[in-house]
Amino acid sequence: MIIRRSRAVFLAATILALPIAASPIFVQPAAAAWIVYDPTNYAQNVLQAARALQQINNQITSLQNEAQMLINQARNLASLPYSSLQQLQQSVQRTQQLLNQAQNIAFDVSQIDQAFQSTYGNASLTASDQQLVTQARERWQNTVAGLQDAMRVQAGVVGNIDTNRAQMSALVGQSQNAAGALQATQAGNQLLALQAQQLADLTAVVVANGRAQALSEAERAAAAEQGREQRRRFLTPGVGYQPGNARMFQNGN
Repeated sequence: MIIRRSRAVFLAATILALPIAASPIFVQPAAAAWIVYDPTNYAQNVLQAARALQQINNQITSLQNEAQMLINQARNLASLPYSSLQQLQQSVQRTQQLLNQAQNIAFDVSQIDQAFQSTYGNASLTASDQQLVTQARERWQNTVAGLQDAMRVQAGVVGNIDTNRAQMSALVGQSQNAAGALQATQAGNQLLALQAQQLADLTAVVVANGRAQALSEAERAAAAEQGREQRRRFLTPGVGYQPGNARMFQNGN
């Protein structure tokens, strides 16, 4: 018994006497490490992420606003694809041509002055009766021509009404469907041009009617003056009646 105990003690001492390097080292696995959770740090990270997301959303919204602003600017700068200038110019030219075709006494200051000095002035005391009749007929022809010219201008202006109505309808439609400020402004300017053309037609009618009325009044005044001259000649004492021989039959019976 004593011997067995001695061997056990010796064996234990021998084992304890082995070098430490020779003894096995046990390392705790990494999976078994402790995970530390910090709620304050987690909240700060979430708040920073939310702020970063908000900044990104703000940038996206800003870019969308800038893109919309550029689109609106492009619309405002877009030119109107419709123009009524050619039709309006043609209407004005037609009316102008009718005025330029005025007969006899045209719309010319020097020509008017000359005509009133020669034809509508005071009746000449030395002119023959035939010359007075010729001048009266010339004045009558001028009056009739003026009335005809006035009616032609009126007919031309009436002919422009259909064109003006079509242009007005088209321009109002373009104005209502304008994509931007520039198109609406251009449509409004063309509507003003249409009104100016209509005023020009109205002016032409007034001028033509005034010319016809002026020629009629001038003819009446000249006729009154010529009438006084002819009456003066009729009442002026002359040689009077002189008796003479009258032959009633050719055979002298």
